[in-house]
Amino acid sequence: MMKKTLFRSLLLCLAGAATGVQSAPVLLGVGELAGSVDHSGLSQLLENGVDRGDVLGGTGSGLAWAGGNRFVAIPDRGPNATEWNADLDNTTSYLSRFQEVYMTVLRAPLGSTLPLIITPTLTKTTVLFSPIALNYGGQVPEKNSTGRYFFSGRSDNFVGEESLNPLDGRLDPEAICLSNDQKSVYISDEYGPKVDQFNRGNGKLMRSFKLPVAFSAPKLSPMGSAEISGNTTGRVANKGMEGLTITPDGTTLVGFEQSPLIQDGGDGGRASRIVTIDLITGQTHQYVYDNFLEDKNKGYNGSEITAINNHEFLILERDGKGQGDGSNASVKRLYKIDLNGATDIGALNNGYGISGESNLLPHAVKKTLFLDIRTALNAYGYADNAIPAKLEGVAFGADVKVGATTYHTLWIANDNDFVPTVAGGNRFYVFGFTDADLGTDGGGAPTQLVRQF
Repeated sequence: MMKKTLFRSLLLCLAGAATGVQSAPVLLGVGELAGSVDHSGLSQLLENGVDRGDVLGGTGSGLAWAGGNRFVAIPDRGPNATEWNADLDNTTSYLSRFQEVYMTVLRAPLGSTLPLIITPTLTKTTVLFSPIALNYGGQVPEKNSTGRYFFSGRSDNFVGEESLNPLDGRLDPEAICLSNDQKSVYISDEYGPKVDQFNRGNGKLMRSFKLPVAFSAPKLSPMGSAEISGNTTGRVANKGMEGLTITPDGTTLVGFEQSPLIQDGGDGGRASRIVTIDLITGQTHQYVYDNFLEDKNKGYNGSEITAINNHEFLILERDGKGQGDGSNASVKRLYKIDLNGATDIGALNNGYGISGESNLLPHAVKKTLFLDIRTALNAYGYADNAIPAKLEGVAFGADVKVGATTYHTLWIANDNDFVPTVAGGNRFYVFGFTDADLGTDGGGAPTQLVRQF
């Protein structure tokens, strides 16, 4: 069994409420974050004239467990569903931030479909800023002051032709994880792509980690379509570093590129890149993930990566269909991979690295299905058009005891694009699983799920 000292177990004796040992992860509960504004205090209207600066939405773009019943969650670059300026892809000066959420977990009444009642409560909003001046090609945030230069989602807040520039004021956060001492958060930026370290308490930028030049898009534009058509290498616009996790030993960040790089086939290609970052040296390594699904005869982009231990990970593959897209969800799956023995493709070719789908795919890591989320939700009565199109945040949480069974928990959140009337609320789906469900790390030893604080 896993070391229970690594968890704050929530002991819920729920006899009669969907109990029993399961052979696969089971849905334990679903919660939805209430409210329409966050705790940032930014009540003024954004440029689109519709949304307030403190609008609450998109919290499931990234998710990380902060111990006990606490989580940190992150929205992306802000609302852009209102058509107000197509030259900016309708982005606004929504200030980048992360949210802290407390999850109240209670037993459900006897006879309930699910054993747990999950009630998320927003406890804190932290706005992100740099202590040194940032590049604003567009609108400078009104809240700026000396030593506090805020990041925003406006797509024109950059200068020059270097997408990896850490001083560009535009930020599109897509994933979040915590340092082992919980004093820092690491956030991936889809615009760069890059990874930034911020002070958890006040949102101050502490450090930026630059990715290899292969990820750089050399020709920039406020319009994603123009960036895509204008580049032959680098990340695909709006499909950059979508996933980020930290190894339980606290030494390494692991990021996942949503789409293959342009030189590797681009959007619709199969060879997605995983990049690891040493937190002390900043040194990177790159690995290949094949996103092709044989039963669908096509590839699917990835939305998140989550560490199981220091070398095994879960990757979320999904389509963009379901609630919010006006269609039916088809692919929402978690696959398990192991980087032990995987080829560092960045070190090949005398250290220059290799590119191109045909060159990369022979080095792809093996993957095995851990959880078919869509099928699991279907089993509990969720129709395909009621499953969020954008399931994006994945995090392990505390153990729970349901009847005689102790489950480890996996929390999955959605990005509702700040349009709850279309894409539904900010939801959290909680799955329970056992050691046997997860399997071992290939060496026969128990798999460690969380880092020790």
